[in-house]
Amino acid sequence: TVKFYLALLGSRLFHQAFISFRKYIMESSSVSADLHIILNDICCGAGHVDDLFPFFLRHAKQIFPMLDCMDDLRKISDLRLPPNWYPEARAIQRKIIFHAGPTNSGKTYHAIQRFLSAKSGIYCGPLKLLAHEIFQKSNAANVPCDLVTGEERVYANEDARQASHIACTIEMCSTNTPYEVAVIDEIQMIRDPARGWAWTRALLGLSAEEIHVCGEAAAIDLVTELMYTTGEEVEVRNYKRLTPLTVLDYALESLDNLRPGDCIVCFSKNDIYSVSRQVEARGLECAVIYGSLPPGTKLEQAKKFNDPDDPCKILVATDAIGMGLNLCIKRIIFNSIVKPTINEKGEKEIDLITTSQALQIAGRAGRYGSSFKQGEVTTMHRDDLVQLKEILSEPVRPVKAAGLHPTAEQIEMFAYHLPDATLSNLIDIFVSLSQVDGLYFVCNIDDFKFLADMIQHIPLNLRSRYVFCTAPLNRKEPFVCTTLLKFARQFSRNEPLTFDWLCRHTKWPLAPPKNIKELVHLEAVHDVFDLYLWLSYRFMDMFPDAALVRNIQKKLDDIIQIGVCNITKLIRASQSSAASGAAEVVSLKAYRSSTRQEDLKSHGRGSLANRLLREGLLTQEMLRQLESEWQDQHRNGRYGLETGKKKK
Repeated sequence: TVKFYLALLGSRLFHQAFISFRKYIMESSSVSADLHIILNDICCGAGHVDDLFPFFLRHAKQIFPMLDCMDDLRKISDLRLPPNWYPEARAIQRKIIFHAGPTNSGKTYHAIQRFLSAKSGIYCGPLKLLAHEIFQKSNAANVPCDLVTGEERVYANEDARQASHIACTIEMCSTNTPYEVAVIDEIQMIRDPARGWAWTRALLGLSAEEIHVCGEAAAIDLVTELMYTTGEEVEVRNYKRLTPLTVLDYALESLDNLRPGDCIVCFSKNDIYSVSRQVEARGLECAVIYGSLPPGTKLEQAKKFNDPDDPCKILVATDAIGMGLNLCIKRIIFNSIVKPTINEKGEKEIDLITTSQALQIAGRAGRYGSSFKQGEVTTMHRDDLVQLKEILSEPVRPVKAAGLHPTAEQIEMFAYHLPDATLSNLIDIFVSLSQVDGLYFVCNIDDFKFLADMIQHIPLNLRSRYVFCTAPLNRKEPFVCTTLLKFARQFSRNEPLTFDWLCRHTKWPLAPPKNIKELVHLEAVHDVFDLYLWLSYRFMDMFPDAALVRNIQKKLDDIIQIGVCNITKLIRASQSSAASGAAEVVSLKAYRSSTRQEDLKSHGRGSLANRLLREGLLTQEMLRQLESEWQDQHRNGRYGLETGKKKK
């Protein structure tokens, strides 16, 4: 009997039900007479613990209503045969061509040539910038091509008639429209814990005669196995890098050793602020690119750096340059080789960059067709160079599984059986019951659940609630999250979100930023405009002023560009200001980061303190405080310190 219910509930839910039932018995002021008799018999030795099972099951069904319809729910959440979800694709015999190679090997170029020569085609990329680049190339080659992203639709034809070619972000690809050729770029992202489902959907579902897949060779085996399940063979075309890339035997060690064409790669905004100020303090102009900048600002900064007539010859960037931008870089310099990541449990960790990440970033140096015919890569610190060489020499970890995500239809079927469950609970139950085979995994749904919990109190129908929860936003930005909440509340009252309403909420028009805090806020406002545009394509009647919002977003992009061009002045203003709150925190972190390199010289490079300093986990002020506390404890005869490991 125990095994039966364990199988029915699953070990995790069984344990939760057991804990809840025990708590119910221990803490209830009174229990039913029949349960009281059973408990008394067991205590007196006249009964058996198995006699409690009917009561346990009754309690379990109260806290887990899905137990009454478990068979139906298991069928709905059975994810073992994703190819069967796409009957249009299964109705044709597709030809799969895998263009495998490193960065700057021409693999995507060859796929795009076939895309341009086809009667109809779709390009699916991971970024708006990449989709925009193919959109421009296609139309420049007299192949009419539309642009489709989550926030934008641009038609090649003046009458808004759909063109035969489409360049889109991968989440926006249609699996119902037939094409002659489809291109799926950066296929290795099929393993991405958050977005991998979009690549799986495109690979299995696109109705194209030819599917051209571009990416790392590490994904060949998985793609081949997935296509085996659809009865389709994979033709592999391997490419080698077109220009040489050399790992230098020496680290930069000082920003005094910078040369034109150098790109310093950082993994945090604070390091971007710090390094850019130190560069300009040496009389050098630098361009700045990081992930939260608007696409227009990124392109302008890239254009400034690439222009041979512009005095800006240094680039300071995050790994946002890893894909989507064409840059004339001679030498990549890793400021650090550790990067914050999110593990499978949604916890933040700081770890060494992977071989795949290192190759993707290093490969931006010496791009074919640029003014630099060969690339170089090194590190800022001598100790890091040894580790970087080890990382780059290791084989790229094979892509083992493809991501999946529950669809709106599946969640609606769950809701039919569990009408009282919240959307967050429906997702939890779906994931706990879902069955996948070894080729797949269920993507991380923490962001979805975060938004579901945030808007749970707002009365929305399930489909609308699901759409709001799939909105692309950074949940670490309070202003953007608050705005989504206001959008949902206004939507639930059936009150259209007008241009005037949005301007009042964002306090538009906005002035150029005077410090880093204001620049960060402008970036958040830009994200809010993106959110409005994204929702306007899902709920046109309720978000009616997309054209007006797009116009002011372009103006905001120009304002942010002014701020980024003067970023060192903003940092200086933030540091000298006595303002409270976020501006002071940001400036303090930037100052600590900027002084870190000089402090390291006097602290030795091999110590634990040194590593913590370099990874941003310890500051000089914290180090001095620890030394002072240790000395006080030593004088007082207390030698033991409490230690503990804490996940970030």
